[in-house]
Amino acid sequence: MNHTQKMLRDDALKGKTIIVTGGGSGLGKAMTKYFLELGAHVAITSRNLEKLENTAKELEAETGGTCLPLQCDVRHYDQVEAMRDAVIAKFGKIDVLLNNAAGNFISPTERLSANAFDTIIDIVLKGTKNCTLAVGKHWIDAKQTNTVVLNIVTTYSWTGSAYVVPSAAAKAGVLAMTRSLAVEWAKYGMRFNAIAPGPFPTKGAWDRLLPGNLKDKFDMAKKVPLNRVGEHQELANLAAYLVSDFSAYVNGEVITIDGGEWLKGAGEFNLLEEIPQDMWDQLEAMIRSKKSKS
Repeated sequence: MNHTQKMLRDDALKGKTIIVTGGGSGLGKAMTKYFLELGAHVAITSRNLEKLENTAKELEAETGGTCLPLQCDVRHYDQVEAMRDAVIAKFGKIDVLLNNAAGNFISPTERLSANAFDTIIDIVLKGTKNCTLAVGKHWIDAKQTNTVVLNIVTTYSWTGSAYVVPSAAAKAGVLAMTRSLAVEWAKYGMRFNAIAPGPFPTKGAWDRLLPGNLKDKFDMAKKVPLNRVGEHQELANLAAYLVSDFSAYVNGEVITIDGGEWLKGAGEFNLLEEIPQDMWDQLEAMIRSKKSKS
């Protein structure tokens, strides 16, 4: 057994209906595929209906499950409500909302227009708010319990990060919303959790973030203590656990899955790993010499 294998038993999500925003590609697609393999019905949403339809067709053929593609711009509440109602009309209910839709720019902040900044805030924070309110209020009105909201955040949600300031601000807001509603709406039978992934390369997102040969110059694996990037199945395994009934006592948590990347960047002396062994020998000899004289 290894880390790229599937974790849960085949029927772990049987009978559940899951909405995955941004489910047409990348990590959203990987999570959707595993949910289908575990027996769930999944609705995937984004602005690009053609991509969604192609993804749904592909995943249904691979898994034998039912995947519903729905065009929805999460920035607009009326579209989110229409998407929610379409899922209910198709499957009869919603059990899980996975807020995965996101956007990002890598840029010096002074180069960003106000509109560019707003675009990221609107997709990430406002979009998550729209979906959470639309689905959450429905659950409350319907008195439906044993429901889950899972939000995809990032490790710089709590530290901030230069050059991705709109994303950092928006993801921090999503994390605060996750923890706040985990307490406030638990009485309605809802659980709220978040995943903070480290480097999980996806062609679309990484091509936009690091165009041209920048991907070659910035080897993300070198930032990770485990010296590798994440495999999509690893994230899908964690997501499936958190939306399943096996995690029924997990509420208000953000789980980091990054191979130790953010901790490596946070430690004040972590850069000392660049010191070669022979220099450590010299330093140790110097320290011992000083102790013997004192």
